Amino acid sequence: MLKNALHGQLELPDLIKDLSNLTCHLRVPSFMSALETFLRKLCYFDTIVIVTYKKSLKPILLHPSDPAQQTPTLDLYLNQAYLLDPLFNAISQHISPGVYRLVEMSPDSFEETEYYQTCYRDFDLVDEINLLVDLDKTTTCAVSLGRKRAVGSIRRTELNNLKLVFPIIEALISQFWLAQANEYTTRAPSSGPLKQALKTFGQGVLTDREQEVLGLLLKGHSSKSIAEQLGISAGTVKVHRKNIHARLDTSTQSEIFTLFLNHLDALDRGKRETHEQSPTE
Repeated sequence: MLKNALHGQLELPDLIKDLSNLTCHLRVPSFMSALETFLRKLCYFDTIVIVTYKKSLKPILLHPSDPAQQTPTLDLYLNQAYLLDPLFNAISQHISPGVYRLVEMSPDSFEETEYYQTCYRDFDLVDEINLLVDLDKTTTCAVSLGRKRAVGSIRRTELNNLKLVFPIIEALISQFWLAQANEYTTRAPSSGPLKQALKTFGQGVLTDREQEVLGLLLKGHSSKSIAEQLGISAGTVKVHRKNIHARLDTSTQSEIFTLFLNHLDALDRGKRETHEQSPTE
């Protein structure tokens, strides 16, 4: 079926058989592994990560469940760096369910960000395809399929295959979540003050406008894009960028990214200390 998928031909008997097998796993944890097997017959990918994003919680990892497959970079993403992810920000802005390439959601200078260099370049990914499923009003599931440079970007036929079966995948993932949600949400850590991280980063050192500029820079917007977003000139943005480096005593994006991660660590520590000192616990 994979060979046919790459050539744009999905054979109905094979498709029905594979979907039947996937349905058999619907109410058991092995569903996610079965889903990966099914997706490999529709589209080639080197990496797969399945995560749910729920209001007030950090991202919840559904797959891979094997700790051996969970890298330090993935851990960094789930606990902190997701705040700068174009996917997370698109979901926060209520993007519609469907199949998207990461490039469709990304700011114009995203590949120049330290976040991209940290979370994507190390894996040598050249393309990422995301299947987004709304599970309820506050929860979205993202199936992210990564392709390495040696393979190249996703082919049109593969993308069409994913779009063709997406309504079925969407329905099955939704049913799986109805049956299994409590297994994941009961142990999910709260995002707590991290939601305010970009708003508080540089507070007391930067002006409100400089904080806005800094937040957009961290997400991957160019000076031109920031100017359009904020309704100011590109020259004014460049002045703000210069002032930001001077006030933070930095000279590169890498140094700012490190400061931002330190800021997130401080927020996390503060949340844990508050929790430990709470008299109601």
